[in-house]
Amino acid sequence: MYQINMKKNQGFTLIEIIVVVVIIGILATLIAPKFLGRTDEARVVKAKNDIKALESALDLYKLDNYQYPTTDQGLEALVEKPSVDPVPNSWKDGGYVKKLSKDPWQRDYLYSNEAGEGPLIYTLGADGVDGGEGPNADISNQSE
Repeated sequence: MYQINMKKNQGFTLIEIIVVVVIIGILATLIAPKFLGRTDEARVVKAKNDIKALESALDLYKLDNYQYPTTDQGLEALVEKPSVDPVPNSWKDGGYVKKLSKDPWQRDYLYSNEAGEGPLIYTLGADGVDGGEGPNADISNQSE
C-alpha cells in the first residue's frame, strides 16, 4: 500500500506575515485620516450637548427660584446651594446636576448672567482664547 506523508502546517511563513503587515499598513493610511479628522468635530458636538444639558438645569433652577443664578453664583449654584446673595429659598435638595463636567478640552465651562441678556454658558473652544474659527471657535448657548 501507498503511504501518504502529509505534512501539517506549523504556522505562517515570514513572507505571509510581511504581506499581511503591508496590507494592514495600506489600509491604515487610507482609513485613519478619515477618523482622525473627526475628533475635533466630536469635541464640538460634545460641548454643544453639555451646554444644552446645563441650560436645561438652569431652567429648572429658575422654575424653583424665579431667577437664574447670578454671575457670582455661577454654575456651581446647580451643584451646591449658593451662599452669595440672592440666596435661593427653594433650592432643590441634591442640586440640579450631580457635578459640573469639564469641556472637551478639560477646562471649566464659563457662565455669565448679565441683566437683560439671559444666562450665557460657553467655552472658548480648543485654543482657549476668545474668538476663533472651526474647533477654536467659542461655543455657547447663544451662538448660532
